[in-house]
Amino acid sequence: MPGSPPPHPRTQETALGWDWHTGAVFSSPTIAHISSSLVRTGVTQLKAGSFLRVPSLHLLFIEDNEIGSISKNALRGLRSLTHLSLANNHLETLPRFLFRGLETLTHVDLRGNPFQCDCRVLWLLQWIPTVNASVGTGACAGPAALAHMQLHHLDPKTFKCRAIELSWFQTVGESALGVEAFSYQGEPHVVLAQPFAGRCLILTWDYSLQRFRQEEELSAPSVVSCKPLVLGRRLFVLAARLWGGSQLWARPGPDLRLAPLQALAPRRLLRPNDAELLWLDGQPCFVVADASKAGSTTLLCRDGPGFYPRQSLHAWHRDTDAEALELDGRPHLLLASASQRPVLFHWFGGRFERRTDIPEAEDVYATRHFQASGDVFLCLTRYIGDSMVMRWDGSMFRLLQQLPSRGAHVFQPLLIARDQLAILGSDFAFSQVFRLEPDRGLLEPLQELGPPALVAPRAFAHITMAGRRFLFAACFKGPTQIYQHHELDLSA
Repeated sequence: MPGSPPPHPRTQETALGWDWHTGAVFSSPTIAHISSSLVRTGVTQLKAGSFLRVPSLHLLFIEDNEIGSISKNALRGLRSLTHLSLANNHLETLPRFLFRGLETLTHVDLRGNPFQCDCRVLWLLQWIPTVNASVGTGACAGPAALAHMQLHHLDPKTFKCRAIELSWFQTVGESALGVEAFSYQGEPHVVLAQPFAGRCLILTWDYSLQRFRQEEELSAPSVVSCKPLVLGRRLFVLAARLWGGSQLWARPGPDLRLAPLQALAPRRLLRPNDAELLWLDGQPCFVVADASKAGSTTLLCRDGPGFYPRQSLHAWHRDTDAEALELDGRPHLLLASASQRPVLFHWFGGRFERRTDIPEAEDVYATRHFQASGDVFLCLTRYIGDSMVMRWDGSMFRLLQQLPSRGAHVFQPLLIARDQLAILGSDFAFSQVFRLEPDRGLLEPLQELGPPALVAPRAFAHITMAGRRFLFAACFKGPTQIYQHHELDLSA
């Protein structure tokens, strides 16, 4: 049994009484308490305010009892306490902030307790190096992997005590093929490509109702992508349409409405499937992937009041997706196609030139990239077979991970708060959320997205609004669902 420190020559030791109804210590108020003991008294818990009547205690020994729980306010008021022993009890954990306000502590004895060394003790491990006191902690009783290990040998950095979850928040009625987040005049917005409703729908936040509401819509029958671009006070929206020609809409200022500005490359964009925004030599450009045999994927750059074709790319290949990214400090463009492996282009001499393709990547429907720890990763969507994660090695993308993905049209990475997520949509099962684990450099399963379940998801986007983080899931055969991102502290 841990021994009590020898009493100071002038120490007066007083036995305390215990009120079993209130769970509080009592004693004669005329005694000036210096050292007090509750050793082998059968105490089973310490309630809030247990020692409010004895504020002058310096030494306190609550040893060899059956204490299994302690209120975080049990030691409140012990402003003079220097020595505390809770040794040899039944404590599996201690409440956070138990020692708050005990600035005079010089010795704490916690040995002989069956501590469960999980997230509940993380705060204790972080507190020990910061306090000006010696702390005897003893060994872990569990979990099995840490049994008998001394607490002071544990590394707080190895504890994974922060969790996240995505929970349903709101539904937007019509189905959608695409969703994009953007900021205009300092306010976050979202635009949905809704082909069956024949429009690009712009949503903003309603501060009164604390929900997303419609701000404006523009007519776009058979739209597949609504791509926003903000230039100062002007807002542009490219509406890539499957039939009837793609259009560029513009809002000259915040108090005006969007209006058609121009038709976009009507002889080249015959069956658009995707549109992306990129900046080349300081100028904004759009690239529209065309999935028809007669059309061609086209780069359109700003010239005067509108956007005009700069280059035709990848004609006759029935492109399904375009992804703009930066590699080695230069703009690159990755095109996925129904007819061949994804092809990587780099910007050179004022145009895109083919650089390489991606090996072992047949039947890729779409690609999306993300960066982590200085590396560039790709998420490649495959409808049949396994979707893939690849990493750039300086000369090409190499396979890192494969994930079962039957029925997937979207495998989209998203950085939400501190978490690098990737969501793998499915037409036949629940959509899966993965999180990148930095230690392994791999995507690990986090949760299934729902309820409500997504019906044929096609795109995801996230937006931060009023300190809250939301995930939009655009679905082709069902309504768009909005989920809220929550952080959970498992050490609390």
